[in-house]
Amino acid sequence: MITENNNLKVSTPGRICLFGEHQDYLGLPIIAAGISRRVTITGARRDDKLVTIYMPDIDDKDTFEITDEIKYVKPRDYFRSVVNVLQREGYRFSSGFDLTIKGDIPINSGTSSSSALIVTWVNFLIQMADNYQPVSQQIIGELAYQAEVLEFGEPGGMMDQYSTALGNIIYMESEPQISINSYSPALGTFVLGDSKEPKDTINILKHVKFGMLDILKKIGDFDPEFDLKTSPKDSVQNYVSLLTDDELLLLAGNLSDRDVLLEAKEMFEKGAIDDVRFGELLTIHQNSLRDAKKVSTPKINRMIDASLKAGALGAKINGSGGGGCMFAYAPKNPELVAEAIEKEGGIAYIITIGDGTKVDR
Repeated sequence: MITENNNLKVSTPGRICLFGEHQDYLGLPIIAAGISRRVTITGARRDDKLVTIYMPDIDDKDTFEITDEIKYVKPRDYFRSVVNVLQREGYRFSSGFDLTIKGDIPINSGTSSSSALIVTWVNFLIQMADNYQPVSQQIIGELAYQAEVLEFGEPGGMMDQYSTALGNIIYMESEPQISINSYSPALGTFVLGDSKEPKDTINILKHVKFGMLDILKKIGDFDPEFDLKTSPKDSVQNYVSLLTDDELLLLAGNLSDRDVLLEAKEMFEKGAIDDVRFGELLTIHQNSLRDAKKVSTPKINRMIDASLKAGALGAKINGSGGGGCMFAYAPKNPELVAEAIEKEGGIAYIITIGDGTKVDR
């Protein structure tokens, strides 16, 4: 699919994780949402097989030639990996492209700007392929996951690629196989707050992911009947003699997060959003992320507290934690919430739920 003048414009949203933060690698579901801030690729075919990528937002440029198997020249060389993955899937490209990439998603802040870019590039190339055939947004997400995660042996999950590709709100289970439900509820405005603190993903995962996996191993050896997906929250008391206080807190936090997500899912499935309860669920999740998982930061805690005092109905940190963004649910007076966040040193963006990857006319 190309336009009459050979130009094509494709865009994809960033994303926030509403519920299920640090749950997907434990085999538990997540609920994520595309947001109204997007990354856009505008481009056209060339007469040769050169790809020239202009990135004015970060004052950068990349150039390479399309060959049968393009060599990678840097870690996480996503522009080249997408072409390689698509060619292995049978897509053919007899020409290169001149591209310009622009976006307004906060970078390196947990809102999936990199995955949104990769999804956009996948969608652009599929539209421009010599043998174009329409595919679903979910297929685009799957191909982006291959190019971003599998191609480089990365440890990441699938939430970022699928949530940016599909947009709106998705409930996703990754075990025993990928299962996705999409929702388009009548939610109000959010306020995204960038703390401007760099994320500390590696150290966060040492505590949260590997700490929880150690806990599950201890419990599994002691009580094979325990199931993270179904055991009630009060079952934590059965392991007081087995786990440290911090381990008990982390286990209880994960069980609480699981239950909060399931309550939110029921709300989305009924299609009737109780704004107040929705906000409360976000804050309950944040309390677990702050106290049990310890992924929040003092500055983000202040931004969250300020947003709640300014009228937000709920708020939480977004992404892996240790920095990055938070967001607040503020269907009324979001400007006051944004002002409160900025008084605490953050950069605030008023956002809504956004559509998935698409060709922009």
